[in-house]
Amino acid sequence: MLISLSRVIKGYLLSALLGVVIGSLIGMSRTINELLLPMITVIRQIPMIAWIPLIILWCGIGEESKVVIIVLAAFFPILVNAESGIAQTPESFLEVARLYKLGWWKTFSKVYLPHAIPQILVGLKLGLGVSWMAVVASELIAATSGIGYRMSNARSLMRPDIVIVCMLVIGIVGILMDKAIGIIFELFTPWVEKKRRD
Repeated sequence: MLISLSRVIKGYLLSALLGVVIGSLIGMSRTINELLLPMITVIRQIPMIAWIPLIILWCGIGEESKVVIIVLAAFFPILVNAESGIAQTPESFLEVARLYKLGWWKTFSKVYLPHAIPQILVGLKLGLGVSWMAVVASELIAATSGIGYRMSNARSLMRPDIVIVCMLVIGIVGILMDKAIGIIFELFTPWVEKKRRD
């Protein structure tokens, strides 16, 4: 479980960084949107499971392939939600930013990001769930360690009890991580929770 958890954390953090940054750029810039969005849309339609054989051929069955599979799976829900949240920023907010002649970074951090935070949080939660699916799928197909490998080994030994316990452990750890993300966002974005209560 610890091996799988470390893989999920590595892949998830990398996909979160890439997804939020690229999604924000696509949402803020029409030029970047027109350049990247069609290509990203095409890649997004390919099921995650279809990438696994190719990634294994490129990266082998070691740690790198598992992390790449997780990044590829979690990247798109995070990116789509980040792009959507940024793109839905009211034009009136942007007009005020232009009126005060705010630079690119201040416009992003003071206008775009606060408005997009709830949508980004949805993407991060979806990405976390997909990360667990990706790591288990990759470990079931090609691995020598991890909880997916343990489940595959239990299947070959005809031990459904072990498979069920592994499934329950994945669910419990996933819930705990999801709650942890929610707590972190509440700490850093108290205005979002206040707005929800109002």
